[in-house]
Amino acid sequence: MHPDELDPPFEILEPAEWRGPVAFNSPHSGCVYPRAFLAAARLDLAVLRRSEDCFVDELLVGVVPRGNPLMRAHFPRCFVDVNREPYELDPRMFDGRLPSFANTRSMRVAGGLGTVARVVGDAQEIYDQRIPVDEALRRIEGLYKPYHRALRKLMTRIHREFGTAVLVDCHSMPSAAGPKDERPRSDIVIGDRYGTSCLSVIADTIEGTLHERGYSVSRNKPYAGGFITEHYGNPAAGLHSVQLEINRALYMDERRLERSSSFSTVARDLEAVSDRLNEIALQELHPYRSAAE
Repeated sequence: MHPDELDPPFEILEPAEWRGPVAFNSPHSGCVYPRAFLAAARLDLAVLRRSEDCFVDELLVGVVPRGNPLMRAHFPRCFVDVNREPYELDPRMFDGRLPSFANTRSMRVAGGLGTVARVVGDAQEIYDQRIPVDEALRRIEGLYKPYHRALRKLMTRIHREFGTAVLVDCHSMPSAAGPKDERPRSDIVIGDRYGTSCLSVIADTIEGTLHERGYSVSRNKPYAGGFITEHYGNPAAGLHSVQLEINRALYMDERRLERSSSFSTVARDLEAVSDRLNEIALQELHPYRSAAE
């Protein structure tokens, strides 16, 4: 991988003035595809891009002038996925021996969606041959680990400043689950690991704000929150994490991968979510509150 291709591989957009302890994260909206990766893939760019959370980072940019930082990846999730354990790897797709500590048996690995993905979209294989183990380890060392170091540092900084920290991890979902399930999905799914990754006031505030603006909202089904939600949420320590899955039909043409006319409306409504989260009294989020509940 040429060093200039992913420079920087991710970024944190900081507000001029911080209004509260809330940070937003878009780990799956990256769309800078390394040339060597595209050459090794059997799929063309248009197919690979269907695994992106297209434009989610752009939907969220407006939270920054409203006082909240935004972290976003530039590398695509099918290159390396930071919403996984660091070593969820499928031995069937690599040449060479995986580290003994690799998790080769998770459900995500079985589905081809480990830290280094085997498939995209409707289970389409990315590669037509095995890739070197060293290549996977390079992606983890060079992108995955620095991303999480930066995110952890950001959350620690917020926690130190405000006595608490809230991470809103943002994703997008297809409007239909697949050819066998054409039932319309909710507009937005809030995932709080069934109440374990954040205090209820956070999910309640998000849901109430979205309901007021006419969105249908569900909790934890079909998405309860992934690795980031689980590992950055520790309410007993004043650390809260919640996942948002935004229905792509709300803001984009899913087939053409283009923004739709309603894009700016959805962006404004997400700014309203950030405003409401900033209005939660800090003492409601502090560790002693969660310990007492």
